[in-house]
Amino acid sequence: MRLPEKVHPLTPFLLLREVKKEMHSQILNKPRQLSLTNTSLWVYLAMESPDFTHGSVSINETLMHHSQAAIALPIFMFVGGAIGNIIAIIVLSVSRQERKSSAFYTLVCGLAVTDLLGTCLASPLTIAHYLTHNVLKDQHVCEFQSFLLLSFSLTGLSIICTMAAERYLAICCPYNYQRWGVDRRFAQKFLFFIYISHIFFCCLPMMGMSRSELQPSHTWCFIDWGGHEPVAAVYSVLYGAVSLLLILGTIVLNLVVCGALLLMRQRTVQRPVTRASVRERWRALSSAAETQMIAVLVVTSAVVLACSAPLVVRVFANRFMPKNDPKADLAAIRIASVNPILDPWIYILLRRSLFRKLLRLSRRCRSTRSTSPMTQRNRFYPELTTESHVFTQLMCNTNIRTQLPTTVNFTPYNTESITQT
Repeated sequence: MRLPEKVHPLTPFLLLREVKKEMHSQILNKPRQLSLTNTSLWVYLAMESPDFTHGSVSINETLMHHSQAAIALPIFMFVGGAIGNIIAIIVLSVSRQERKSSAFYTLVCGLAVTDLLGTCLASPLTIAHYLTHNVLKDQHVCEFQSFLLLSFSLTGLSIICTMAAERYLAICCPYNYQRWGVDRRFAQKFLFFIYISHIFFCCLPMMGMSRSELQPSHTWCFIDWGGHEPVAAVYSVLYGAVSLLLILGTIVLNLVVCGALLLMRQRTVQRPVTRASVRERWRALSSAAETQMIAVLVVTSAVVLACSAPLVVRVFANRFMPKNDPKADLAAIRIASVNPILDPWIYILLRRSLFRKLLRLSRRCRSTRSTSPMTQRNRFYPELTTESHVFTQLMCNTNIRTQLPTTVNFTPYNTESITQT
């Protein structure tokens, strides 16, 4: 019996590979005399190796470290989304009374509440499944998580589209905005309608119109978007079409609102009025509150659409493309889950106080640019600044006279009669 010259340090992977190779060779070839260089040696060393059942490179510890690293992501997303939305709701609640009574900020608060509910209801199921690996295997729990993902994704798109429509009516159709009484109560009723209609629409899979199933990654549930049943196919296409219409509507309304503001500014500047009136009109048009609303709308729309669009694309791709891509589906649902984390920080960072500081800073920059040529001119013509109020009055009279009709005639003052009186 011949011993091996040198036995290298073994790991569980090498042990299993050598045992499999040796057993495969013994099955295919003729039986040969067993020696310590054959299977018996590997089995013996496998049984005696301390790393086979315990040690620094055991299989159990490797799986444990992998599961801990995997569960860190949903915990981080849950904590970030919950804390951010709670802070955003507090910031919106302590705002001024005129902001609380506006329809726009009522919709913003509704979007924050929706993101908070979606995070607090869906994330614990995912975390529990990472811990036990059997929570989502229950069909009822799987259908409930699928309902949550469907409803809150569609509700967020509907609310952001409603915000864009509210700004469109307020800027482009102010008469209808006032006639329909779009205020805080109107926004609350519309939010209630959105919630009720979306709950009914997203409950259709649980009523038999479609089927919810555990996805190939075994970490989340969604509708069977690749099934061959006609009713399930109709529902998945209908869900994708509604989401796509909301995305396109939001984009079009935002473009119309921004274009209307730029057009109004151009028309206001081109009117033959005094410079002071132009400044007052544009200041009223582009006040801090209006600018903040448009900025919050545009930034929130960009974030919501960027996070929701991949999931809508995957709905159509799984329906109309022959080959499925589970990795792309997982990436799309993770991107959609980032939306409740980013939305609240938009409301927190784009506060009115911050906008006032930015507008004040921009006005200071413009004032310094406009006064620097005047100061240089006053150095060469100091006599023009001796009677500043008289010079300003003369300039105003000149502007008024050039803008009045030619039929109006000015009569000079009789300074002698004034001095006599």
